[in-house]
Amino acid sequence: MNTRTTPSTGERFEVVVAGGGPAGAVAALVLARTGRRVLLVDDHADPSWTTARFTIGETLPPAARPLLHDLGLWPHVTADRHLRSTGILASWGSPELYDRSDVLDPNGHGRHLDRARFDASLRSAALAAGTEFRRATVVRHHTRGSEQQILLRRGGAIEELLCDWVVDATGRRCIIGRRRAARHRQDRLVAAYALFDRRMPHGRGADEDLRTLVEAVPGGWWYTVRIPAGRLVAHLTDADLAPPALRTPTGFLAHAARTLHLRTRLDGYVPPPAAPRWTAAHGLRLSPTAGAGWLATGDAALAFDPLSSQGILTALHTGAHAGHTVDLCLRGTVTEALTEYTAFLDGIADAYLGHHAYYYGQERRWPAHPFWKRRINFSVSPMAPGQRPA
Repeated sequence: MNTRTTPSTGERFEVVVAGGGPAGAVAALVLARTGRRVLLVDDHADPSWTTARFTIGETLPPAARPLLHDLGLWPHVTADRHLRSTGILASWGSPELYDRSDVLDPNGHGRHLDRARFDASLRSAALAAGTEFRRATVVRHHTRGSEQQILLRRGGAIEELLCDWVVDATGRRCIIGRRRAARHRQDRLVAAYALFDRRMPHGRGADEDLRTLVEAVPGGWWYTVRIPAGRLVAHLTDADLAPPALRTPTGFLAHAARTLHLRTRLDGYVPPPAAPRWTAAHGLRLSPTAGAGWLATGDAALAFDPLSSQGILTALHTGAHAGHTVDLCLRGTVTEALTEYTAFLDGIADAYLGHHAYYYGQERRWPAHPFWKRRINFSVSPMAPGQRPA
């Protein structure tokens, strides 16, 4: 498609936030509440976009509640149609299932999210606080003196905006950060996932099991969870180990049918007619995560293996911290603010890597299989700078 370049609109913002997911929306919200002029840029149709969609990583853990409460966002969660999460069932390290319930968690139950509705509620809160919104895609970022030049594609035109700071919240695409820093990949993990229709044919009862089920298999692991749109089913394996049959609807169903426990959760569901979707699922880290006039947050800064169940929680926390950090930078404490932000992300990454090594180390039934062999005694940080750039 041909595009035409328009002259600068003359618009200038203190901060442009690229990406309207949880991290970007919360960063914009925090900044707007400090009185900053903030523009949130995303390629969705409008800021309240709620078209049905699904992704892997739909569960909001109980630990997210205090942050959402502090941000004044918890009422949005309870008002929307999110399903209560009652815990996890896992066949990991043993063919038997063990149950980890949320009933004793001091923060209460988690939620299985309608992600489109959840993300839209965060964007709406940011706009209510004064954030401006533009449907566009960031295509280029330049530093020009002390200013940040942002080029946006809107329809067939390229527009230029100026700002003091830009926040990269574009997820794993990392549109801004990838041109200014190195990305370090943890492994080759990918996810094939599909949504099974919640309609129950032949008079069968409704699916009332609101626990997440995780099941290890020789070539990787599966998980399934009820979400408002139906039942999400995902298979995680390394890209070079993925059986070709997983790319077809029948092949995906056939592999799911070989599981011991997950297959029982699919009884009565309508199989998806389309091929499963695929997405990268490996841990990923940007280094450095910030520089002169820019900062990355959410998955653009630090993405996790879905086994952690911490993706949305980390996006919310890093988004809020990014907003506070940029506000401090605009007040003149740039070096101190960026140093503290980097240390904050380092702490999250270190905790994640420790938990990742521990949980994968619990599964030792198939030590000769390449997937598990690669993860045995996985104690060295593969996301550290200087190792395995993406």
